[in-house]
Amino acid sequence: MKNRTQMQPLVEVKNLKKHFPIYSGFFSKETEKVHAVDGVNFRIHPQESFALVGESGCGKTTLGRMILGLESPTTGEVFFENKDIFKLPKKELRQLRRQMQVIFQDPFSSLNPRMTVEQILAEPLTIHQIYADPGERRKRVAALVEVVGLSQKHLNRYPHEFSGGQRQRIGIARALALNPKLVVADEPVSALDVSIQAQILNLLKDLQKEFHLTYLFISHDFSVVKHLCDRVAVMYLGKVVELGLTDEIFSNPQHPYTEALLSAIPIPDPGVERMRKRILLTGDVPSPIHPPSGCRFHPRCQYAQPNCQTQEPPTEEIFPERWLACPVAPFKNKPSETALVEIQ
Repeated sequence: MKNRTQMQPLVEVKNLKKHFPIYSGFFSKETEKVHAVDGVNFRIHPQESFALVGESGCGKTTLGRMILGLESPTTGEVFFENKDIFKLPKKELRQLRRQMQVIFQDPFSSLNPRMTVEQILAEPLTIHQIYADPGERRKRVAALVEVVGLSQKHLNRYPHEFSGGQRQRIGIARALALNPKLVVADEPVSALDVSIQAQILNLLKDLQKEFHLTYLFISHDFSVVKHLCDRVAVMYLGKVVELGLTDEIFSNPQHPYTEALLSAIPIPDPGVERMRKRILLTGDVPSPIHPPSGCRFHPRCQYAQPNCQTQEPPTEEIFPERWLACPVAPFKNKPSETALVEIQ
């Protein structure tokens, strides 16, 4: 890829926050808030694969939904090709939605069981009034199933007649129907068998090259991210704690949370696995309703200092294209003993 610092970002997220109110009492008064996303900044460049990783409940999916315009932020901005999507008129936003598509986690629940594959793939073309001629629309649908590894004989079948991997291929074809620039893939392989996961990931890589796609890949599986993504943002409790190139994150994690996540990934080589230091995090993930003061990771961090409890760490660029929100990071600038050597 070109030098990213010289490229105009396709997506830019600025200080994005999403707080969900909690109502209680007879008059349904707002009493508390869930801090789902709490001040996130990053850029996604054209034709790159950008990953959001972290534990369940850290805000990954909510962040992805806001980037798609499906969720309104509490504060902050999302720019798509320099356009603030939350300030666009409805007509312009509708046109912009053609450029942003999503692949869902569960390929069965995301497909209408009462529609055939042909109807599912033709629906976005009909909604956006593409191909007035039904014959042209059918040719487009036939091309879509071919490009994801299915055949035209599948067009008249219903979702329940397919395996999980085949259903996800249909979901991918639907996402490609409008020739988008950005595809948000929300845990697209987590519901599939391991052998099928590899096929879908390889398909996504091939489609990215063929159609010049940009991916926002949401996952909790670091091995999947290693295989597909150029850059990684690690989220913890609504905040991005580390961001950088995938290879650098894996070989030299800088944040204690990133280091702990990588230490939990099994390595196929028994010799390397025995030599590797494991980090076991103490306690549970704090509630996003009452997040800890200061650094949100400090209750579980083995390197925590007194100031970590009171001072929220700023996100700083410690190396080129490497961002970190941690004031202590004792392993900074040196490879970690728990770094993941290689994932096959």
